[in-house]
Amino acid sequence: MPPGRILVIAGSDSSGGAGLEADQKVIAAHGCYAMTATTALTAQNTLGVHGIHHVPAEFLRKQIDAVGLNCTDCKTKGMMASAGTIEAVAEVIREYKLKTVVVDPVMVATTGSPLLPNTSLSLLREKLVPLATVLTPNLPEARLLLADAGFGHLPVEKVSDLEGIARAVGSLGPKWVLIKGGHCPFNGEGMIAAEEGKREKVVDVLWGRDEKGGEVLRQVETPYWESKHTHGTGCSLASAIACNLAKRMDMPQAVEAACRYVEAGIKTAPGLGKGNGPLNHFHSTYTLPFAPGHFIEYLLERPDVAPVWKRYVTHPFVLAMGDGTLPLESFKGYLIQDYLYLTHYARASALAGYKAKNIEDIGAAATIVTHIFHEMELHINYCSGFGISKQDIESCEEKEACTAYTRYVLDIGNSEDWLALQVSMAPCLLGYGDIAKRLFSDPRSKREGNVYWAWIKNYVEDDYLLALKTGSDLLERHAVLQSPARIDELASIFIHATKVGCMLLSKHERHELMGSLLDGDCVLGNVQLPLK
Repeated sequence: MPPGRILVIAGSDSSGGAGLEADQKVIAAHGCYAMTATTALTAQNTLGVHGIHHVPAEFLRKQIDAVGLNCTDCKTKGMMASAGTIEAVAEVIREYKLKTVVVDPVMVATTGSPLLPNTSLSLLREKLVPLATVLTPNLPEARLLLADAGFGHLPVEKVSDLEGIARAVGSLGPKWVLIKGGHCPFNGEGMIAAEEGKREKVVDVLWGRDEKGGEVLRQVETPYWESKHTHGTGCSLASAIACNLAKRMDMPQAVEAACRYVEAGIKTAPGLGKGNGPLNHFHSTYTLPFAPGHFIEYLLERPDVAPVWKRYVTHPFVLAMGDGTLPLESFKGYLIQDYLYLTHYARASALAGYKAKNIEDIGAAATIVTHIFHEMELHINYCSGFGISKQDIESCEEKEACTAYTRYVLDIGNSEDWLALQVSMAPCLLGYGDIAKRLFSDPRSKREGNVYWAWIKNYVEDDYLLALKTGSDLLERHAVLQSPARIDELASIFIHATKVGCMLLSKHERHELMGSLLDGDCVLGNVQLPLK
C-alpha cells in the first residue's frame, strides 16, 4: 500500500513541539507523507506564545489548492482566527471530498495561551465540526464547544461523565468524538482525583456510531504519568489518528494505537526547554547508522571494526605475498590449511542456504558454494605444482587456528540466524577481495618474478568478483531490515570472526611455519613433503 498522503492545515510552532512541526514529525514516524497549509505563524517556546501572525485566507487557499489533489486524508486544528480562514477550510473539505477529516479544535496552548478567539468559536462549531470524521477536543475545549451551543456546565466526577460529554459533543455533528481526559485524571476506582498522590490513570473516551447506527463507546486507559513535557500532545494524537486511518485501521483501533503512541512519547520525552517541553516523536522509529546499500562501507569504518580490519588486510603475511618475500614454506602451509578451511566454509554456505527463507537467497548460497569449489580447485592446482596431491592435502591435520575460525563460523550458523551466519563468513569473502585489490593496485607490489602474483590475480578475476558481489548484495539487502541494536550485535560477530581470521594468517608468518621443519622437509600429517 502506498503511504498515506495527509494534508495538515494548522499553525506553525517556532519551538517545534506542536503545530505543523510536530504534525510532520508524527506523520513521518508513522510512515506517511505530510503536506501542509499554514494558517498562522507563532513566536513561541516552552514558556508561552509571544506572538501570532495570521495567514490571509486567500493565501491559505492557494497553499491548499497547490497540494490538495494529491492528498487522501486531512487533519486540521485550531488557530483559525478569521471567518475567512474557517470558511476556506470548510469549503476545501467539501470540494476535495476528503476521505478522512480529523479536526483538533485547539483553542488554548498547553502553556495556557489562547489560540482561538471567542469570535471564531461559533463559526468553527457550525462550519467545521459537522465535517469531521473524528473530533478530538480535550475536556476544556469540549466544554467551550458545548457552552457555545447552549449546553449548561457538565461536571466530571467519574469516567461515565466523560461518556456523557462525548455524547453531547457528538450531537454537534461529527461522526466520531474523542474526549481527551488528560485534564481530569482518575483514581483506581474511576473517580476524579484532585490530589496528586491519588492520580492513577487517564481515560480517553471515544464515541461514535457503527455502520448500523448503533452507539459505540470505547475507553482507552493510560497509567497517569506526571510530566511537564506534554507540549503538542493534542497535535501529535490527532496526527497519529490521521495516519492510522490512512492505513485503513478502523476508528477504535486507530484511536487506541494513537493513544499508545502519545503515551510512549511522553514517557520518553527528551526533556527540552524550561517550560512545557515536547514529546519524543520518534520513540518507535529505528534510525539506521548507514544509508541503504552502504552497510559494508559503514561496517568496515566503524571505530570498533576499523583497527581489527586493518590488521587483517595489512597482515605481514599478506604484505610479504605482495613484495614476493614470503617464504615458500609458509605459502605451502597456508594453501593446505586454507583448502581445509574452505571445506568448512562451503559447509557454512550450504547451511546458509538451508536457513534462507526465499529462493533468491537459497540460489545465492548455491552460487557461493560453486565459487568455493572453483577456488578449491585452484588450491589443488597450485599444490600440485609443489608436488602436493589432493590426497596429501586432505590427509593433513587441521591446525588449531583453522579449527577455531571454522568452528566459530559453524557455531554461529547453528546458534544464530541466517544473517549472523552471513556476517561471520564475511571477513573471508570481503577480506580476500580487499587484499587482492590493494596488492594489485599497489605500485610497490612485485609482479615480475613473484611466485605469488598469479595467486593474487585470482582474486581480482571475474569469478571471484562475482562471488564478492553476490555475497555483498545479500548483506546489503538484509542489513537495512535490522534494528540499530541488531547492527551492533552483527558488528561484534564480524569483529570476532576477523580476529580468528587473523590468527589463521599468523600461523603462516615467516617465523611460524605450518608443520614442523625437519632438515629441509615439512611434515604435514603423515606425509613428508619436500620444501624445494
